[in-house]
Amino acid sequence: MEYTHKPVLLDECIDALNIRPDGVYVDGTLGRAGHSREIARRLTTGRLICIDRDQAAIDAAGERLAPWMERVTLIHGNFADLSELLRAMEFSGADGMLFDLGVSSPQLDDPSRGFSYMHDAPLDMRMDATAPLTAREVVNLWSYEELRRILYDYGEERYAPAIAKHIVRIRETTPIETTLQLVDIIKAAMPPAALREKQHPAKRSFQAIRIAVNGELDALPPMLESATDLLNPGGRLAVITFHSLEDRIVKKTMQSLATGCTCPPSFPVCVCGKKPRVKLITRKPLVSGEAELEENPRARSAKLRVAEKCGQDT
Repeated sequence: MEYTHKPVLLDECIDALNIRPDGVYVDGTLGRAGHSREIARRLTTGRLICIDRDQAAIDAAGERLAPWMERVTLIHGNFADLSELLRAMEFSGADGMLFDLGVSSPQLDDPSRGFSYMHDAPLDMRMDATAPLTAREVVNLWSYEELRRILYDYGEERYAPAIAKHIVRIRETTPIETTLQLVDIIKAAMPPAALREKQHPAKRSFQAIRIAVNGELDALPPMLESATDLLNPGGRLAVITFHSLEDRIVKKTMQSLATGCTCPPSFPVCVCGKKPRVKLITRKPLVSGEAELEENPRARSAKLRVAEKCGQDT
């Protein structure tokens, strides 16, 4: 079967990475291998290291990357452990790293994984099926205060208190086991006007629970710091986000990495010694054009930010 999947912002990512045929590159979120295919096919003596926390993605990559496997290394792991994963192999530095954040299309499209609010399935939502924490545990065992917090902070759900209260009330009599059972509970807690909005009423809550289950936001700043440390001077860091929470963290962390001296303006000379570790290639994020949006509506919320590691003498 011909492989036709085209990942979001593909051309922009490839341009941003400035791929050299002999370079070393890391795709920290392998997914369907769409970005990895385009990187690997541009390498000759170089190497591509592909990481994913979902074993299904690693298993499928052998076929999807078959023509280039002699220059590809596959690693089952979490990018939160980036330093440990890369330093466990013969790794001296990367010339580019790409991270395509959030849930991947195969995970969304497989109803049994429990990510979708459109299909009935056990409450799971784990990107790594071997991880201990599931959505069922979050929904049934976390306190009202924790549920309200994640719904508001991770889902930006304005009805977070009412939804959390209703979840707690229902689970007192019967466990909440499936995705559509949870959807009905969320809908019952919301006012009629909210149910008439264009966006699915459960979208924000499902996003929040998924982020909590997978620890997605907590891992971002340390991962970006580690990636910067592991880049060669002049190496590029490219990060795609899909919602405002992720983008805010990536923007803030990249800006911090790009900031030099923090001494007060009144100081005649710098005493902090802080130098910028990266320079920002994109002051504003790159977004999908109309042609890509027609082909892939999921790309509408995608934003790409790019930074380049400074040289040793910067």
